[in-house]
Parts: sequence; C-alpha cells; structure tokens
Amino acid sequence: MKKKKLIHFIFNLGRGGAETMLVRVIKELPEYENIVVTLFPIDHFGAELQCDKLICLNLRSLFQLPFSIFTFRKLVKREKPDMVHTHLFWPTFIARFAVPKRIPLITTIHAFIASSVEYTHWYIRFLDKISYRYRKSIIIVVAKGALQEYFSFLKLKPYKSYALYTFVDIGRFTGGTGGDKGPSPVFRVISVGALRTQKNYTYLVNAFSKMKELPIELHIYGTGNLLPDLRRQIRESGARVILEGEVQHIETIIPQYDLYVMSSSFEGFSLSVLEAMAMRMPLLLSDIPSFREQCEGIATFFSLSNPGDLIEKLIGFSKMPAAELKALGEKARERAVDQFTLQKHMEGLRKIYDEALEEVSSTA
Repeated sequence: MKKKKLIHFIFNLGRGGAETMLVRVIKELPEYENIVVTLFPIDHFGAELQCDKLICLNLRSLFQLPFSIFTFRKLVKREKPDMVHTHLFWPTFIARFAVPKRIPLITTIHAFIASSVEYTHWYIRFLDKISYRYRKSIIIVVAKGALQEYFSFLKLKPYKSYALYTFVDIGRFTGGTGGDKGPSPVFRVISVGALRTQKNYTYLVNAFSKMKELPIELHIYGTGNLLPDLRRQIRESGARVILEGEVQHIETIIPQYDLYVMSSSFEGFSLSVLEAMAMRMPLLLSDIPSFREQCEGIATFFSLSNPGDLIEKLIGFSKMPAAELKALGEKARERAVDQFTLQKHMEGLRKIYDEALEEVSSTA
C-alpha cells in the first residue's frame, strides 16, 4: 500500500523547542512519506532528522517572504502531498495562501501569542487574521490556555482546533536522582535554552549579581544572538554566572546540578522544562501561564516584577536539605511520566491526521 505523503513546513532547523519536537515526531511516523520544508538553511540536527526528503527554499532574508508563497505553491503542486503540517508563524502564513483547499492544512501554535514578542507587532496580528480568514487551517496548540488565547486574542472564530501537549522522551531522560552531583560547597543552578529575548536571561544575571558573596552559581546552556550582551553583562556585574554554550547530550549534564531555573517572559510549552522534570530536578520558574499549566503543583514560581522574590527563593533552595530537594524532583518526574509522554502525543496527533484525511476522502 502506497504511503500517504506529508509535508512538514517550518522556519528552519535551529535547535529550538518546535524544531526538536518536529524531528522527534517524524521518527514516529514511518507510515507516512515525510518531507520537511524549511525557509532558511540552518540545520543543527543533521542525521537526527530522519525524513524521506529535506527541501530548503533558501530565502536570503525576510523581505523575500511574499515571493515564497509562489515558490511553496509550486512545490506543493510538484510533490502532491496528501496533507501539510506547518509550525511557527511565517510557514503558516505562507501555506495558508499556497496550499489548495482540497489538501488538509494543519498548523501547530507553539506559544501563548498574547505575550509573544512576535505578536507585539501589529502587522503579525493582522497577517495572521487575514490568512486564517482566507484559509482556516486546523489548529493544534501545545497548551489548553494557549488554545483559548489564540482565538480570543486575534478575535477569530474557531474552525477546528485541538490542545495537544508536547512531550519529553522519558526513555532518554531517566536520571537525576542526585547521585551524579557529588559533594560541593557551591549550590549549582542550571538553565537551558536559546539565548533569546523571551528567555529573559538578563533578569537571572541581574539577580545573581546581587548574590556574589553567596555560594550559589548559575550555568546557562544554549547559544543565540544575545551571547555578546550576556557576556558583557556578566563581566561588568561580576555575577556568578557561566555561559556553557550548546551541548548535544544535555541529559548527561542536568544531573550534575541542584536546581533548574527558568526566567522566561513567555513560553509555549517548554521542552527544556519537561526534560528537567523527567530528570527529577526541583524547579524554580517564572510565574507565567504556560509554566503554571505545565508544572501544576510541582514547581516553585517567582515574580518577574520583583527580583527580590527570585533571590529569596534561590537562597531558600540553597539551604534546603538534600532529601527535600530529591522529593521535589520525584514529584516532577511523576508528572512528566503521567502527562507528557511521546506515546500520548503521537496518539493524539495520529487521531488529528486521520480525521483530516477522512474528511477529505468523504467529500471527494
């Protein structure tokens, strides 16, 4: 039996949450012929991406985006996919004008858009509205709160929409019982994520600059365009913060730390937090809606409007007995296993795909 052909369309293959999720999902879809299309040639995954075909539209700048509608339309006509699944704003915008209405179009929204930096621009909100009204794609959102917010924020009437939690690879992220840390006079804190504005690392560095005399140290893993600014801030403030760069096997690194912290100003559903949960890490997170939904009852939250709140809670964690830290980590692991597995995600995704394809065949 001939496989159905599925195009996955994404901005690029930089190592972010949406891209990591896509690469992992494709491995679980051998029943489809998987074609990955990107706008830009960045690829941090290499052989990890197990698709049948990788096509890059090779845009040189965002100014070429209007022309890419015609390029993608030609690609769809040539490849004749049974379904198209887009991720992130610009691929979604392009696909809504390029994909014929006889082909199911599915869109995954990876963030709470009301707090997203991208959606502070009026033209992004405008383009999303007009493109959705032109072609009502099936919407998948990675959190229940984000699903409600998407339609209310843009004042759109829902067509078909689903909340489908992202996932963590429970088989890969299994450690973190505390045995890997070893004795240390320093309380070691870790944060993982691209060095982008939304991660709000300057807030963390500012807090640690006020604790220079305390044996508490932060290590940040990730790369991004804010690297020079963060280096300068750390150097000038003397904060006990170390930028570790990007690593391939973060599961071997996380267990070496005592506490996982993130100060994001907004998120979709954070993959790095899910990984920390699976690794049995106690969590100290910024008080934003996505973290509240993701970590209900198993994390400690701090205010982004009061740096003193973060400092007070960091000091509190550093004085916490090891057994108490371990108990918090176990609760995090239990929630990850119960709610956010790859198996649950794939069951939901396959159901959405099957319904979309069935509707097309019934109207053909």
